[in-house]
Amino acid sequence: MNASQYFRHTYATAREAFRQAAAARGLKLQSHRNPAKGAEGEGLTTDVALIGPEEARRLMIVLSGTHGAEGFCGSGIQVGWVAAAERLPADTAILMVHAINPYGFSHVRRVTEDNVDLNRNFVDHACAKPENPGYMELRDFICPKEWTEESEQRNLAALHTYALVHGMDALETAIASGQYVDPQGVFFGGLQPTWSNRTLRAILAPFAATVKHAAFIDLHTGIGPYGFGEIMSNHAARDPGHMIMQQWWGSEATYFDDGTSSSYYVVGDTQFAVNQSLPHAQIAGITLEYGTIPEKRDMMNAVRADNWLYLYGDVNSPKGRDIKAQIRAAFYQEKDDWKDMVLERGHYVMKRMLRCLGES
Repeated sequence: MNASQYFRHTYATAREAFRQAAAARGLKLQSHRNPAKGAEGEGLTTDVALIGPEEARRLMIVLSGTHGAEGFCGSGIQVGWVAAAERLPADTAILMVHAINPYGFSHVRRVTEDNVDLNRNFVDHACAKPENPGYMELRDFICPKEWTEESEQRNLAALHTYALVHGMDALETAIASGQYVDPQGVFFGGLQPTWSNRTLRAILAPFAATVKHAAFIDLHTGIGPYGFGEIMSNHAARDPGHMIMQQWWGSEATYFDDGTSSSYYVVGDTQFAVNQSLPHAQIAGITLEYGTIPEKRDMMNAVRADNWLYLYGDVNSPKGRDIKAQIRAAFYQEKDDWKDMVLERGHYVMKRMLRCLGES
């Protein structure tokens, strides 16, 4: 397998590869322009291609770039699938949503142009937000104003002490589960729906009346063994989608409720948008999460460093370039074996989801 041909080094070239693959298939493209600018001053778009009939009752949604820096991986999977021209079951379509967070993709950041973690943003902003007291207790250590070797030793020592007292799960929850009080902090869920939030809902809205069965795949990186794609159920045990996941995947998927998922509990993820946008559909949703670097804590520290850089540092300084290389490696590996593993697993999961969807 020559998977590398489907992956690109920048957002702009990944966007072009997706658009060219769609054009070669004769697919109709929609482009939604983001108001921000890319890292090289380029315009930013979320691009959408539909494979199959517009009025299909069964729809598989494949989403890339929820966390922008993870878009390199998701884009390669999408481009490879479009180029492969797989046959569809009857009355079934695939909606490819490329780079839902184009700002983060271009700038190699997890967050949107307003420093929001999109996968924490799909909450009811008219209601009280979830609280995260652990974050508030640790805020000055998680998001310091200074970033030196000496200051990081102190910060990491404080975080380690918290983990010793409360447990590692409590520390990960404090840092990464999401917070809604610190707009300049990490894993910030936002105070209102972001452009990417509104755009995803607008993309899904035309399918609300016709779709009766849906499969959803959100492509992510940063957690787990190198190159392996963990099939994480997006559904709590009480959700209708949980039973469908059990039928389609059984123990091959992981579930937060039984402790098998490698992720941490979050609210306001993209699954909420799919559920709300397709009110008449039975939906099975997964996060396909690929490992990159060995330790989860190194991924979190890369996010912390990137947050500091855009608040207090200089992206073009030697330290800035080092931090950007660090966060890029945390979410994307420029290695052929990794890309081969990613593409093979991604297409296996998509084919399985598509087959199960066609039988529903």
